Amino acid sequence: MDTTLQRIYAMTQADIAAASKHLMVGGGTPGPILVQGKGVRVEDIEGKDYIDCTSQSWAMYLGFSNEEIIDTIHEHSKHMTHIHQGFNSLPRFYLARLLAQLAPQGLDRVSFTVGGGPAIEAAMKIALRSRPGSREFVSLWDAYHGTIFSTASASWIATQASGQFTGQQNFLSALHTVPRVPNPYCYRCYFGQEPDSCDLMCAEMLRLTLQRGVNGPAAGVLVEPIQASAGQIIFPRRYLVRVREICDEFGVPLIYDEVQTYCRIGDWFAATHYGVTPDVIVLGKGLGAGLPIAAIIIGDRMEGFGPKTEELHTFANNSLAQVTAARQIEVIQRDGILENTRRMGEYLADGLRRLQGEFPEMGDIRAVGLHIGIEYVEDPKTKEPAVDKCVQIRTEGMELGAIFGLGGVRKNVLKVKPPLILQQHEADEILDILHRAMEKVLRP
Repeated sequence: MDTTLQRIYAMTQADIAAASKHLMVGGGTPGPILVQGKGVRVEDIEGKDYIDCTSQSWAMYLGFSNEEIIDTIHEHSKHMTHIHQGFNSLPRFYLARLLAQLAPQGLDRVSFTVGGGPAIEAAMKIALRSRPGSREFVSLWDAYHGTIFSTASASWIATQASGQFTGQQNFLSALHTVPRVPNPYCYRCYFGQEPDSCDLMCAEMLRLTLQRGVNGPAAGVLVEPIQASAGQIIFPRRYLVRVREICDEFGVPLIYDEVQTYCRIGDWFAATHYGVTPDVIVLGKGLGAGLPIAAIIIGDRMEGFGPKTEELHTFANNSLAQVTAARQIEVIQRDGILENTRRMGEYLADGLRRLQGEFPEMGDIRAVGLHIGIEYVEDPKTKEPAVDKCVQIRTEGMELGAIFGLGGVRKNVLKVKPPLILQQHEADEILDILHRAMEKVLRP
């Protein structure tokens, strides 16, 4: 074994305690020290095994230690890893063409960045170029687009949505004002309407804001077609159709943040799933099969980057991440992973709805593919958020061998988003662990 790896793998608890004094972690919640994984499972330093329903920030679509991905990384790394953004490379050409072929018709130009936040910002730059004289973007309530200054300004973490300023409270002076409009949170409709018969007042609020609430022409509208960090909020198709109409009426670019929906909903893009095409699609997280890469895809209506100083990232042309992203796409196509995502998503959702009959505290179950959330409430009639119980269920689930995520502005949504290679017996294990965790927390 490589001597550096030997020293890393041999770290003792004393070594870890000493090293921890030097480490700053800017986000997330403390969890076990993970040392290895295979398939949908990870193992911690104590040898405890978990089924990972977070896919490590929703990024490991093909699970851990996928042999084909490892082989691609190993073979390509013998030729090249990093290439400056100013040099052409075969992996960049290949992946750009591949993504353009998969994208909805009319979206066919691709640019790469190092992560989701910078990719959102790149989309914002292109929108500004395409809308001379524009300045302000519009985002949705409960949106999350990252933590860099430009995108945090458009995210709920810069507001008092949760009852307090969270995440960015130390940097408010550096953020800029982004008008926000209601999201289609049908479980908690702000206008007291029923989802199937509502008049889409949330969308009409966007129209009024573009007309009367923005200084000058709006630069763009930022939308997550399914809001993930907000609590897995699934948008009705007719809402997105109306948003597209409104953006067309005002000539405003529509930007889809698909950092968390790419592939996970059982289709390549939410734009394809809904049949509503934006002007820009932003990808990240799972795009690189565990390696850092993000991308934006634009259509002919948008003006691309111009001078070389507009969008520079040292690692925007990381060939290792690019070949890995391409290999993952080919495995997904060959092995029917999107079909499996839809099938296992439906299986899990059906199992969760059966559990809901026993535990009405599972107020709302929201699932598209393996993009799944459970909103816990104290009472299904009052819908009072059951924040502490949701946190306890996650903690108990960890003890029982499953890693779940937390979401929602109120942090009362349990996220169930395992790798897309999930099999039925593993889905059964997830349901069993969740059942036991809820019994302990909700029926002590």
